[in-house]
Amino acid sequence: MQLLIDIGNTSIKWGLRHPGDVDLTGVGAAMHGGALPLDLLAVWDELDGIDAIIAAGVGPRPVKDAVTQVCSARWGRTPSWVETMAEAHGVRIAYPEPARLGVDRFLALIAVHQRLAEQGTASAALVVDAGTAITYDLLATDGRHLGGLILPGMRLMRDSLLMGTQIPRYEPTEADLSWAADTGEAIAAASIQAPAALAERLHRRLHQHVGIPAKLVLTGGDAERLAAAIERPVEQIPDLVLRGLARFA
Repeated sequence: MQLLIDIGNTSIKWGLRHPGDVDLTGVGAAMHGGALPLDLLAVWDELDGIDAIIAAGVGPRPVKDAVTQVCSARWGRTPSWVETMAEAHGVRIAYPEPARLGVDRFLALIAVHQRLAEQGTASAALVVDAGTAITYDLLATDGRHLGGLILPGMRLMRDSLLMGTQIPRYEPTEADLSWAADTGEAIAAASIQAPAALAERLHRRLHQHVGIPAKLVLTGGDAERLAAAIERPVEQIPDLVLRGLARFA
């Protein structure tokens, strides 16, 4: 049994893959706060029969080091760390220096490309990962990564606005509004509407660029909140990065 691990800026996700199986099992997630959380350790302590560990992450080095130590102590295995490559599993990265593209974005592109191939769908895709940062990556039908954009995540948008202005420090409420009549709601709504509008704009331009309809795929902790504000069909895949990791398993 293989353990797949995705270390993000603020959370860590994991899942199990049995050789020969397509789907992942035992998928879990926890906020790491710069160290491995106790609830994660409790879950991992119950896992037996781990014979391979495949990991990747853009998160803090101390978390990566802790994962390596725990895996070695618990199962006698050292994780195989996946890094961004110029080309892998049918995806070709647009960046001249592939290492400058976050490995989470790289793995998400691989997962989406594989999913479209399995569905027999000749489609381009816009892949949006709404986490600590919100990343947008455009994928052509032949697996060419066309490039992307990065925004601060919803919480970062709110916090940076409050830190850089004299606006009283309201606690922003959750607001799926087009506009608001209250400062807290205005901040909250804008932090959702802005990345949603960019997703729609990029999706439209991708369609124009490739000349055929494109998929819009969302992942990340704020994907559900973002999806509610996007006025076009979206597909949410919470474990998208783990699915990309599974391709390397």
